[in-house]
Amino acid sequence: MTIDLTGQTAFVTGSTRGIGRAIAGVLYAAGARVAVVGREAARAQTVAAELGDRAVGVGCDVADGVQVEMAVAAAERALGPITILVNNAGLTRDNILLRLSEADWDAVLDANLKGAFHTTRAVIKGMMKRRTGRIINISSIVGLTGNKGQANYAASKAGLIGFTKSVAKEYASRGVLANCVAPGFIETDMTGALPADARDALLGQIALGRLGKPADVAHAVLFLASDLARYITGQVLVVDGGLVV
Repeated sequence: MTIDLTGQTAFVTGSTRGIGRAIAGVLYAAGARVAVVGREAARAQTVAAELGDRAVGVGCDVADGVQVEMAVAAAERALGPITILVNNAGLTRDNILLRLSEADWDAVLDANLKGAFHTTRAVIKGMMKRRTGRIINISSIVGLTGNKGQANYAASKAGLIGFTKSVAKEYASRGVLANCVAPGFIETDMTGALPADARDALLGQIALGRLGKPADVAHAVLFLASDLARYITGQVLVVDGGLVV
């Protein structure tokens, strides 16, 4: 069965590299118009140009509500009403709790959790009026299990799950569905920097015995954005190769 998103407009935050770039590419390939959103406008525009003429690049710091409102307005002027929101933007500032600064706590919560609040609030009125919309938040298995040295990151990703469930309950009657994708360990620049022994230990915990690909996460997002998932809301789809079972 082929998924066809022709006529849909997706706003994908943090989509200039890694998992976000893969998500933007998969949605575009399925026929959607795509707003590539990143902190660096020039980079976002470059990625959009690589995708094609149904994509635009928008610079935006999702932690800034004013910037988000402006980015959403710009995307809708260029592509039409946003029907799919993917909150992928995020960052890490890892440290054990006793050494974790308040600034690093705030930076992670602002980007990973408050950013989703800003973007969702910016698009939800339009989705309600049209009585259709998909909100897909990229959480993490760390939001389900916790992780040493990542109290801020785990809190932000767990908070994103609670946020998603609340949005799902508030707007289901208006045709807006909200779900989470929780990736495990995916091949990115961050996992590529792991020492060989740490990587081997990690692989030993994964049932499939390998790290995931950005496309594995992107395909889960594509499913949730499609009509195949029209009876799914408030859920967490774990994409981790059997790490958490």
